[in-house]
Amino acid sequence: MTFSIVARSGDPAMFGMAIASSSPAVAARCAHARAGVGVVASQNITDPSLGARTLDALGRGLIASAALAEVLAATPFAAYRQLVALGATGPPAVHSGAQGLGIVAAAVGAHAAAAGNLLAHDDVPAAMLAAFETAPGQLGGRLVAALEAGLARGGEAGPIHSAGLLVVRDVAWPIVDLRVDWAVQDPLGPLGVLWGLYAPQIDAYVQRALDPRAAPRYGVPGDP
Repeated sequence: MTFSIVARSGDPAMFGMAIASSSPAVAARCAHARAGVGVVASQNITDPSLGARTLDALGRGLIASAALAEVLAATPFAAYRQLVALGATGPPAVHSGAQGLGIVAAAVGAHAAAAGNLLAHDDVPAAMLAAFETAPGQLGGRLVAALEAGLARGGEAGPIHSAGLLVVRDVAWPIVDLRVDWAVQDPLGPLGVLWGLYAPQIDAYVQRALDPRAAPRYGVPGDP
């Protein structure tokens, strides 16, 4: 009931992921990232705690495959989980348990990996990864393009209703955390609109947090 992609950029602190699902508020449960450490999608029959635990393992220096092995060895329900992980070093890793829902598939590249369950076609993740690797621009925009490519290839077996985009960088909070928690027909359209509005303002929001004296004006009514 979910398809997602995790990725890192040339900036060693920057990681991101994008996710879509037929379930409501998918990003609230399934999207996990930590600046300088890594990014994890915890999906299928979701246990959100596995995302944080995998990030902890990545933070101790384990590569993604070792981090997943450690976390999965400590949970009694690994067969029900799908996890996609990527750390600061080493390749991405994917775990798809034997109790995955419907068509389960994944595609792994050097700096990104896509995976899904209850998919319309088994090549949906490959379409997502190809779109990410060829899309220009910022990490967030490339992740949105990957989601759109996955949907164009069929996405889930049924309609999707929620989507999210999460990006972390060299600060203690996500620089992008955009969500469409429920849309009857098309969460990716509104998510793309949100990204288009937010992307030009990312650096300004970061600067206002770090030192508002050097930040640009707000550009809203009443701003002097």
